Amino acid sequence: MTERLYYHDSYLRHFAAEIVELLDGGVRAYLDRTAFYPTSGGQPHDVGWLNGVEVLDVVDEGDRIAHILAKPLLAGEVRGQVDWERRYDLMQQHSGQHLLSAIFADRYGWPTASVHVGTETSTLDLEVPALSDTVLADVERQANAVVMEARPIVVSFEEASSAVGLRKSPERSGVIRIVTITGLDRSACGGTHVASTAEIGPIVLGRVERVRRAMRLEFQCGFRALRRVRSGLDDLAAVGRELGCGVGEVARVLRSRLQELRESRAAFRRLRDELAELRARFLYERAVAGATGVRWIVDRARHPEGARALASAVAALPRAAYVGETGDLRGIVIAVSEDSGLHAAELLRTVVGGEGGKGGGSARLAEGMLPQGVSFEEALATIGVGN
Repeated sequence: MTERLYYHDSYLRHFAAEIVELLDGGVRAYLDRTAFYPTSGGQPHDVGWLNGVEVLDVVDEGDRIAHILAKPLLAGEVRGQVDWERRYDLMQQHSGQHLLSAIFADRYGWPTASVHVGTETSTLDLEVPALSDTVLADVERQANAVVMEARPIVVSFEEASSAVGLRKSPERSGVIRIVTITGLDRSACGGTHVASTAEIGPIVLGRVERVRRAMRLEFQCGFRALRRVRSGLDDLAAVGRELGCGVGEVARVLRSRLQELRESRAAFRRLRDELAELRARFLYERAVAGATGVRWIVDRARHPEGARALASAVAALPRAAYVGETGDLRGIVIAVSEDSGLHAAELLRTVVGGEGGKGGGSARLAEGMLPQGVSFEEALATIGVGN
C-alpha cells in the first residue's frame, strides 16, 4: 500500500521513499510513500522527478500508486521532487472550484454535476437550463469577495457515517478526507488544495456552453486568471491602436464602426441590385428569343454575388432565363421567369448528376456544382440554352 503524503501536506515538494516494485522494464515504479498526486476526482496528475528521472504520469491503482517514468530506475531509495509550479496551479484551480460550487449551491440551490480541472482551463457542469450574464457576474463577485476574506481551508479525516454539513453525501464508507472552506463549504475530497482562499487568487469566469442536460462553465483562478486578463487587455490595446482610441473607448468606437459597416453593406447591396436590374434589362433587350419565345442570358463573369443578383433580376423579366457561373469551383446558377414554362431546379438536375455534382433550388432559382469533367459549355448544351 502506498502512503499518500499529499493527503496531509499539499505543500510537500520533496520527499524520500523506497521503491517496492519495478515493472515494465523499470519505467513503472511503485513506492512505499509518495507526494505525487495521481489523476483522480477531475484533477490531473502531478509531474516531476524521481532521482532526476522525469515522472510522466501518476496512476491510482487503488491501494497503491504507479509512477510512469521517462526511463528506467534502479531499485532502492529515491528522492522525489514534485513540479511545484504545476502543482500549485492545480491547487488554486481545485480550491477555486470548491468555492464556486459552494456559492452556486448556497446562493442558487444548483448542485455541481461534474468537474474537470485541466492544465489549461477548468470547468464545472451545472444541471440548469441556462446561466445568465447576471448570475455569472454575481457568482464571480461573491467568489472573489470570499477570496479576499482569506478564509482558512482545512483538511480533516472523519467517519463518513457521522460527518455532518457535507455539500454532497459521500460515496464511500469508513474514514473519509474532508476539505473545509471555513464558514462556507465542507466536501469529501482527496485532491490537493491551498491553505487559504486568499491563495486561490483572482477568479475569472469564462464561456458557457450546453453539454447534454447541463451548462458547462469555464473558469480560471490565480496566475491563470491573471494571464487571461492580461492577454485580454493586450488584445484590447492592439484593437484600440487600430481604431485610434484607448482601451476604455474600444467598445464604443467598435460599435460605431460596425454600424457604419452595416450601413455600407446595405448601401452596397442596394447599388448591386440596381446595377443588376440595369444590366439584366440591357442584356435582355439584346437577346434573341428562341423557338419557345424565351430569351436566354448566359453570364460567364464568374462573380458569385453578381451572378446571384443578376439571376434574380433576369427572372423578374417576361419570358426570360439565366445561366451563369458563380465563380465557385464548377459553380452554376439557373434562374427562369414565371412565364417561361421552365423549371430551374429541374434544369439543374439535368447537369449535376455525376461524381462531384450537387445542388438544388426552386422552380424560379437553383444553384449547384457541376460534376467533375463537365464544363460550363457542356452544361449549356445539355440545358438547351437558346431553344
